[in-house]
Amino acid sequence: MEAALPKDLAQEAALAKRRHAEICRQKRVFDARNRILGGDTEAWDAQVHDQKIKEATEKARHETFAAEMRHNDKIMCILQDRERRDRKNLCKAINDFQQNFQKPETRREFDLSDPLALKKDLPARVSDNDLRNTVSGLQKFMGEDLNFKERKKFQEEQNREWSLQQKREWEQARADHKLAEDFYTQTRLQFDEAARSLQKLESATRRATCAAVKEFNKKQAVASAERKRQERAQEQEDNLAEISGLLSGDLLTENPLQAVSSFGPHRVVPDRWKGMSREQLAEIRLTQKQQVQEKLRCQEEQRLCNMDWDRRRIQKARASLLCDRQQQRLQRGLRKALDCSNLSLAQEQHSRKKYMNDMNTNQLSEDYFTQFNTRSR
Repeated sequence: MEAALPKDLAQEAALAKRRHAEICRQKRVFDARNRILGGDTEAWDAQVHDQKIKEATEKARHETFAAEMRHNDKIMCILQDRERRDRKNLCKAINDFQQNFQKPETRREFDLSDPLALKKDLPARVSDNDLRNTVSGLQKFMGEDLNFKERKKFQEEQNREWSLQQKREWEQARADHKLAEDFYTQTRLQFDEAARSLQKLESATRRATCAAVKEFNKKQAVASAERKRQERAQEQEDNLAEISGLLSGDLLTENPLQAVSSFGPHRVVPDRWKGMSREQLAEIRLTQKQQVQEKLRCQEEQRLCNMDWDRRRIQKARASLLCDRQQQRLQRGLRKALDCSNLSLAQEQHSRKKYMNDMNTNQLSEDYFTQFNTRSR
């Protein structure tokens, strides 16, 4: 006897539960009276139970939200108190700073509203040199000369100093002028002496240069005359040599060998060639005749070859036509045989289909309908 495992017991219990549920469902479904006229109380009870659970869940959710809102309100009150306290401390700190570091007397425009400004101000006139003593102030008038003695003494001293300074400047100017005149005189004498020496040297140099140029020109004239004489003699010799060369040259003698090119005996030099000889012309004419005969022979051979090819092409076309006709006859025969075979197969298929229709025709019985609606699913 095998021992039952917990897993097997659980499967058996689940299977029994499903079987019981299926039986109950079949009773409800297959009972026509309850299905059509009655009500499903169990389903209603289940719906009521679900509704109560839903309401309880909703109520719990609302209570949770309310508790969270109360908690948030407490936090908000605490934050507002803290903000109010911080603002109060900030205002107090600002006031203390203004009282300690921003006093009225430290302002830039405090002198405009200082209550002790008159006490701190200077008197209307301190002295004659006071810059505030303007014409409109009526503190100083024209004609007043309180410092007359000092001013006069200062002016006399100033005039004496000016006179002494002018005297010193005049004496210094005379001394400078005399020194400049002496220096100019000495410099002028030195320049004159240097000019006389340079003039003498230039005269001697010019005489020597003229003598040298005269001697050089004389030598150049002699050399030029000798060179011209030699050139004339050389020119006469060249002319005689040229005349003799032309008389005995290939140009006037018309030597045919001069036209032979260095690239081969079959090529000539165009500017030296005087034309072909009679032997060359005869050879060329003979070659032309041979070429004409050769061309006629080739044309005749080509004509015969073309005729042969035309004959072969006609024969080949005739044979191809006969083959096509034979092929068409064979295709017609095969087509007729295929049509006969298809006709026989169609008749055979029609007879088989008719036989199968006769064999497969039957009537429905009660057993066919009883196999349906045996389960609730």
